[in-house]
Amino acid sequence: MKSFTIAEINTLLEGELVGNTTQTITGPEELQKAQTGHITFIGSAKYVSRWKDSKASAAIVNANLEIEPGENRALIKVKNADLAMAKVLEAFEPEPPVFDTDIHPTAVVHETAQIGVGCKIGANCYVGKDVFLGDGVVLYPNVTILDDTTIGKGSVIWSGTVIRERCEIGQGCIFHNNVSIGADGFGYRPSDDGRGLVKIPQIGTVIIGNDVEIGANSCVDRGKFSATIIGDNCKIDNQVQIAHNCIMGRSCIMAGHSGLAGSVTLGDGVIIGGSASIKDHTTLHSGVTVGAGSGVVGDVAAGKTVLGYPAQDSREMLKQWVMMRKLAKQ
Repeated sequence: MKSFTIAEINTLLEGELVGNTTQTITGPEELQKAQTGHITFIGSAKYVSRWKDSKASAAIVNANLEIEPGENRALIKVKNADLAMAKVLEAFEPEPPVFDTDIHPTAVVHETAQIGVGCKIGANCYVGKDVFLGDGVVLYPNVTILDDTTIGKGSVIWSGTVIRERCEIGQGCIFHNNVSIGADGFGYRPSDDGRGLVKIPQIGTVIIGNDVEIGANSCVDRGKFSATIIGDNCKIDNQVQIAHNCIMGRSCIMAGHSGLAGSVTLGDGVIIGGSASIKDHTTLHSGVTVGAGSGVVGDVAAGKTVLGYPAQDSREMLKQWVMMRKLAKQ
């Protein structure tokens, strides 16, 4: 089990140590659940009063907060407690699952596949024809990579994920359990006789940039034409749907259960809250924020925050909600 002195943690964070504790720090924990030996964090004034009742031996706190450490307890003051705690979590992170062999004997790797230096391929994986895996790619058990797909160096693909043919994945990506990349887009039209539906072929692909993280059970569909594109450093939560021919800029965030219909375009730094839905052929320009549960049915200008269903400017929508509450009380 990993453990550190409070001085070692302060050196890692380059913070200001206030007070001291003789306790060895054995792990991070939430403020109210922490026990002796734990380090917690306080990033907001509303949690300061809870420090005196916490059993934690140490806390990382925002430098602007007024708080005293107490007996045999320590505070590390930093500019941003959330970001500092991320460094502590990384320091305490357990080792990943062990591979006894680089390529498990039950894995099926096509003879034309190119496997980079230091790659790990787990049990029951399938790596298809002309697949390229860059150096240090990790495929956990039961991953499927189909023909002509490329995966950049250092990417980690967790169990159950399927990456279909002709997809391009960048460097340093993380795909969690059961991610689907490159499934057919949802394209149908009524048949001429009006008695059925005709499937529209989806002949495009998926291109994913560097340092993209996709949560469990999320889907990125291939384009009908050309490609569905996800830009560098995008972060996608669990159970998210990204439909065919969507284009996401850099550093976008999509929270759980949100979804993009076909041919949606996101600029850089767009944030989409949980369970929000974006209508097809809609553009959200850079810096847009969409509130949780909202339904966006038209283009949104850069930097705007929208709420509601259908989504409107957040300030206008909040005014409407206040007026509705007042009317309900009359």
